[in-house]
Amino acid sequence: MPNLTANLAGILSPNPFWLASAPPTNSGYQVMKAFETGWGGAVWKTLGIPVVNTSSRYGAINYRSSRMVGFNNIELITDRPLADNLREIEEVKKYFPDHAVVASLMVESRKEWHQIVKDVENAGADGVELNFGCPHGMCERGMGSAVGQEPAVLQTITGWVKEVATVPVIVKLTPNITDITEPAVAAAKGGADAISLINTIQSLMGVDLDRFVPYPTVDGKSTNGGYCGPAVKPIALNMVKNCAQHQGVNIPISGIGGIENWRDAVEHMLLGANNVQVCTAVMHYGFGIIREMLAGLEEYMNEKGFGQLPDFIGKAVSNVTTWENLNLKYKVIAAINADTCIGCQLCYTACEDGAHQAIALPGNGQGRVPAIIEENCVGCNLCSLVCPVENCITMVRKDDGSTHESWKDYMDSGKAPTEFNDKRAGGHGHWIPEPKAGLGG
Repeated sequence: MPNLTANLAGILSPNPFWLASAPPTNSGYQVMKAFETGWGGAVWKTLGIPVVNTSSRYGAINYRSSRMVGFNNIELITDRPLADNLREIEEVKKYFPDHAVVASLMVESRKEWHQIVKDVENAGADGVELNFGCPHGMCERGMGSAVGQEPAVLQTITGWVKEVATVPVIVKLTPNITDITEPAVAAAKGGADAISLINTIQSLMGVDLDRFVPYPTVDGKSTNGGYCGPAVKPIALNMVKNCAQHQGVNIPISGIGGIENWRDAVEHMLLGANNVQVCTAVMHYGFGIIREMLAGLEEYMNEKGFGQLPDFIGKAVSNVTTWENLNLKYKVIAAINADTCIGCQLCYTACEDGAHQAIALPGNGQGRVPAIIEENCVGCNLCSLVCPVENCITMVRKDDGSTHESWKDYMDSGKAPTEFNDKRAGGHGHWIPEPKAGLGG
C-alpha cells in the first residue's frame, strides 16, 4: 500500500486531502466529523474580528443536468467569537493529534496579527494561513484580496506574522490579479513557508430577468462574490503551474480550485502542489467524498508504481512550455470509428461551422457515418471533443517523430512568415469553400 502521508512545509497529515477555509470548517463539530470520515487536514474558517453576514449568500451555475458546475458566495469570514473557535481548535487537536489543523487568519494591524497568531498557536494550530484572497466584503475594508493584489503590502504583513510565528506560515493568494507569481514571490520574500492557491474569483453569477438584479439577491440588491467549483479548475491549474515553475517562488504549494475527485487532486499535484484543499465539492456532496478520493489515489499510485506522494509531485511541470517551443512538425488527424459511431453528425456540424471544413457527410444511401477529409484536417481535436461517444473519434499521429521545429526555430532560421500575404503562412493553400457557397441553394 502506498504511503499517502503529506508534508506541506513541515505540516504533516495522514493524506494530502485538506478542507479549505470555508463553511465546511466553520466549527469543531464539522472538522471532527470530517477527520473521522477520512480527511487529512482542515484550514479553519477565517478568524478575525467577527462579522455579521447576510442572509442569502450563495449562487450557482448549472449546466444542463449538472448542478453547481460553478458556485458563488458572498459570505465573509467567521461570525463566531474568537474564543469559541480557539476552544474548538484545542478540542479537535486533542482528539486528532496527527491531523493537520491550520488557522486561517485575517486582521488589520501589526498588533492584531501578532496577537491572533499567538492565540491560535496556544490553541494548538499546526500552522497559520494568511487570507490575502477573499474578493468580496473584506477587501472593501482593506483586507483579503486588497492585500493580495499589492505584493509589497503582502510581503510586509507576512513579515509581521513571521516575527512571532513558531509554526509554518502559509500565504493564500488571490487569482484576481494579472500575474499570480508576483504576490507569490512577495510571499516568499516575506518569509512565508508555503503558499496556497487559488482563492475564489470575483464574479456575478447571473441576473434575474424579471427583477433585474444579480444572484444571490439580498432584499433586491446584490454584489460581486467569489467564484469556485469545478469550472475554475483550469484557471487554478495554470496558476499552480506558474508558481511551481517560477524560480523566485520555490516554496511548497497547497493547490485549491475545482477539486471534486482524486483525479482533480492528482492533476494539481502533478503540476507542483504538495497537497490539495477542497471546499465546493464538500458543500455539494458532503464529507463522504473522501472515501472515493482516498481509494482512487491509492489505486492510481499502485498502478503507476508510486510509493509516496513526492514520487509524482511536480512530475508534469517540465512538460509545460511556452507556445514558441511547441513542435510545429507534430501532425495528427482525426479518425472516426464507424463501428461505434451513432450517426449524430455533430462532428460534421462542429467542424463545418466552427473549424476547418474537414469532415464530409455520406452520400445518399451510404449511412450516417461522416468521413474525415484528411488533406484538410489540421488536427485541432474539436470533433473528438464534441463527439458524445467516448473514443469514437481519435487523433492519429501522422508524422514520424523524427523532426522537431518550433516557432522559435522558424524565427531563428528565417522560415517564419514576415509579410501579410506570405506564402510561408501555415494556412496557405488550405482549401476553403468560396464565400458564396455559404449561402446554400
